[in-house]
Amino acid sequence: MQKEAFTGKYFGTDGFRGEAGSTITAEHAFKVGRVLGWYFGARLGGKCRAVIGKDTRLSSYMLEYSLAAGITASGGDAYILHVTTTPSVSYIARCDGFDCGIMVSASHNPYYDNGIKIMNDRGEKIDEGVLGLIEQYLNGDFSPFGGEVPFARDKEIGRTVDYISGRNRYIGHLIALATCSYKGLRVGLDGANGSAFSIARSVFDALGARTFVIGDEPNGTNVNDGVGSTHIEALRDLVKRNCLDIGFAFDGDADRCIAVDGQGNVLSGDEIMFVLASYLKERGELSGNKIVCTVMSNGGLMKSLAAQGIGCEVCAVGDKNVWEEMQRKGAALGGERSGHIVFNKYENTGDGLVTAIMLMEVLVEKGVPAAELLKNYKALPQITKNIPTSDKEAAMQGVAELANKLSSDLNLRIIVRPSGTENIIRVMAEGESEEACSLACAILSSKITQNCD
Repeated sequence: MQKEAFTGKYFGTDGFRGEAGSTITAEHAFKVGRVLGWYFGARLGGKCRAVIGKDTRLSSYMLEYSLAAGITASGGDAYILHVTTTPSVSYIARCDGFDCGIMVSASHNPYYDNGIKIMNDRGEKIDEGVLGLIEQYLNGDFSPFGGEVPFARDKEIGRTVDYISGRNRYIGHLIALATCSYKGLRVGLDGANGSAFSIARSVFDALGARTFVIGDEPNGTNVNDGVGSTHIEALRDLVKRNCLDIGFAFDGDADRCIAVDGQGNVLSGDEIMFVLASYLKERGELSGNKIVCTVMSNGGLMKSLAAQGIGCEVCAVGDKNVWEEMQRKGAALGGERSGHIVFNKYENTGDGLVTAIMLMEVLVEKGVPAAELLKNYKALPQITKNIPTSDKEAAMQGVAELANKLSSDLNLRIIVRPSGTENIIRVMAEGESEEACSLACAILSSKITQNCD
């Protein structure tokens, strides 16, 4: 049985996330930094080294500086990457010998939300034991620390270090992944006015592509606003209007990637995994001829891959769950329909820019239009709806039973789950009939809405 994701008062499936200045404040961030600085430093008689990145939200500066203040107040050193991607923090934490990495971002959420993601020295999501300690401290329970976490004094006080060189090294890492030039290819890039707004262009320009960029003018309040992987229409328009070969859209912290082919067709994480799994199998680089996907992936992915002699291991939603299942099963590739794709060879978390580079490698080597790469892929009808709610628990009353009945009556696969990062309930219906999927989603949406009235 799969272990459920850590869920506390503050930290959920993807870190500490909520409305900045209200649900997540500068005081919260300071206290998180205090615990981390103590846990990885003074507790062990040493000095914590933490690396911090942020996205472009207005509140990211507030939380970044508060985290750094907490770490240094506990005697640790905080290395600042400035605006960068979540995967870059993971990469630098792992490669440069840091005790932990911290990313300030709310990913695909609107600008008024923000979050804190914490990683260990391997660049993976931090251990639940550490999260538990932070939760206790935020709740005013100092018993695990023998009282208030001690402040550093005199020469023990930590410092902040400008670490822009770390981000530049990550960019060099991305460029080094490519094995060929992209000269002659016209590529669209949507930076979501977030973490990838300048990095993506730097990488693809260096590799020789002619780039067309949107979502590259962040102002602190426009991250994910009509652009990025959750608003793919903007990239589709860019690709079709400029007759591009392919386009890539990232989310606010660039750990996701959704693509658009030259005909304007959208490649979700499922289509991307099909292309990459087929490519890796041809090269003999797909361990065990299997990948890992989540319960939200389209059943057509499993069927299409099976026809190629490739199996699918299915896990719960979340890139952490994907990574852990990949480790258990020895898989080289895994991901989510939302665009989190993990390559065991290069990373231990989803990286939108690595995904884009890997797709470009296939495109260049095959020498065919992007749409041609999906000629053996057939998706099943699938509809997903997001229903806003202020009370997820109340919204879910009786919904599971209704979903089971509809699944049986309409011969559908139905999943209803509260989002771990937003105040919404996600409803997904999949089967042979699009009409049946639509009907099931409508009935379940109505039930959820009624529960909240």
